[in-house]
Amino acid sequence: MATKTLRVDYLTRVEGEGALELDIADGAVAGVRLAIFEPPRFFEALLRGRAGTEAPDITARICGICPVAYQMSAVHAIENAYGITLDAPLRALRRLLYCGEWIESHALHVVMLHAPDFLGFPDAISMAAAHGDVVRRGLALKKAGNSLLRLLGGREIHPINVRVGGFYRAPTPAELAPLAPVMAAAREDALALARFVAGFSFPSFSRDYEFVALRHPTDYPMNEGRVVSNRGLDIAVADYDSAFAEHHVAHSTALQSVLRARGNYCVGPLARFNLNFDRLSPTVQALAAELGIAQGCANPFQSIVVRALELVYACEEAERLIAGYEPPAAPAASVVPRAGVGVAATEAPRGLLYHRYELDAEGTILAARIVPPTSQNQATIEDDLRLIATRDLALAESELRDHCEQAIRNYDPCISCSTHFLRLEVRRR
Repeated sequence: MATKTLRVDYLTRVEGEGALELDIADGAVAGVRLAIFEPPRFFEALLRGRAGTEAPDITARICGICPVAYQMSAVHAIENAYGITLDAPLRALRRLLYCGEWIESHALHVVMLHAPDFLGFPDAISMAAAHGDVVRRGLALKKAGNSLLRLLGGREIHPINVRVGGFYRAPTPAELAPLAPVMAAAREDALALARFVAGFSFPSFSRDYEFVALRHPTDYPMNEGRVVSNRGLDIAVADYDSAFAEHHVAHSTALQSVLRARGNYCVGPLARFNLNFDRLSPTVQALAAELGIAQGCANPFQSIVVRALELVYACEEAERLIAGYEPPAAPAASVVPRAGVGVAATEAPRGLLYHRYELDAEGTILAARIVPPTSQNQATIEDDLRLIATRDLALAESELRDHCEQAIRNYDPCISCSTHFLRLEVRRR
């Protein structure tokens, strides 16, 4: 019985610390484990005993790349528990803030983390020598997204202006107006970037995924919607726990999430795109057709193109929201704590992010539950790797390793909710 172990100690261009172990027995893949071995961060425990109004600031510290996602899910969940409904101007400001995060996060992933895989470079620094214009475009997009976070959130990383009921301070039209040309320029950069990445050579690979995302009556989903799938799931966020379950696996400090009825599923840009294509703007729909990406795309390697399309959409949407901005009557609605359970789900750049809080009559958090996108995708990534490794077992180990690493980066995983290396171990028996 032939056995072999291939180990890659460090994988850059993903967020967090993890390891991939492939067990090979008699020339076949016998097991795949995407192991997440970072120490638990205990944010759910840290939230217990804190005021519900503190949840947005505490949860923002979970991630330096997508803090707005954690803030938005937390703030909406607490508002749900308190029975707070925001008026249209505040809802629009929340959406504009989320646009900023999508722009900076997608630009980082598309250009700095994922494009080097397709262009044959080990990193974005070496890629810049041959594609300096692309790297400069990515940096400009990230700067544009950060400008929205800085104005609306108070700072670019771990924003401090979001509060239960709205914002601590709403911008004036005069403060927001200078960002209009910034977003227009960002849209042009995003269009050029989308056309560039669409020209990559993509591995022939697809699966029959169950895609899960929010769906809103009118908007491409960011902050609100029902939880739907391409296999008939259609539930209110309040019913999330009836449809989904988390379980522990021995090789990971992260829980894995599954659909109770059918098992593994996929969240993220591909899921949003396939379930909400009709909610994209006509120009982005036309761009998708131009780039050859149709609704129903099930090749995870093409997720880089879908992210680029969402990048164009987020820039467009930011332009629209800035042009139509009407200052709210007050920066925040009144907040009266009460006992209850609050839930919310929003669409982080990497996919669905669910929060649930139980609060007492003083508004103190009794229990908190957070389900990030990567825990929902982890088992699906393992399924992808099993098929890819089976197909590519005859390749040299360096090529097999590269293909597996690229497959993981398709999902832009935030393993710690931010990563620096992955160890790949292949055992052949």
